[in-house]
Amino acid sequence: MVAHQLRDRGIRDERVLDAFGRVPREAFVETGRERSAYDDRPLDIGRGQTISQPWVVAVMLEALDLHPSDRLLEVGVGSGYAIALASLLVGEAYGVERLPELADAARERLGRLGFGAIRIRTGDGTTGWPEAAPFDAILVSAGGREVPAALVTQLAAGGRMVIPVGGEHDQDLLLVARAASGEVSQSSLGPVRFVPLIPDAPG
Repeated sequence: MVAHQLRDRGIRDERVLDAFGRVPREAFVETGRERSAYDDRPLDIGRGQTISQPWVVAVMLEALDLHPSDRLLEVGVGSGYAIALASLLVGEAYGVERLPELADAARERLGRLGFGAIRIRTGDGTTGWPEAAPFDAILVSAGGREVPAALVTQLAAGGRMVIPVGGEHDQDLLLVARAASGEVSQSSLGPVRFVPLIPDAPG
């Protein structure tokens, strides 16, 4: 997977490639799907959610330009695969998952695999994790129609966020950067398809 799906398709960050070599993707898929774990495609994990295509996760992690001193937030933890990878590249990793059963399963799985330092809570990912902010990097693993303002405000100066933005089935993967001056810019990394980013209903 690392050689053919990632390196051969343009992933150059050696730390990202090394992380993919260290995290067993088969441990994050549903029982019975282990033989498909290293296919370069998303896989269903139940409740209408997926574990993302490895190459797309690698693109997102590389775009975040992660450093060992960074504090990272993932919105949409799902199986826990992406945050496990990210945790090998940063100093602290936090995750928010809307579905309690997925959050509980990810927490148990990550602890069993030795990623117990990752903090995960159940909640509305569009509001981020204000008490733990600011974050040097935010990884959004679900697609919304716009960039949530709360997540932008939780970016540290010099921080980066990758987020799919668009319709229900097709989105544009955006890199959102906050300059040291506070100015926020966006650039496109290309088309993607993610499950929807669903905020909690008001009230």
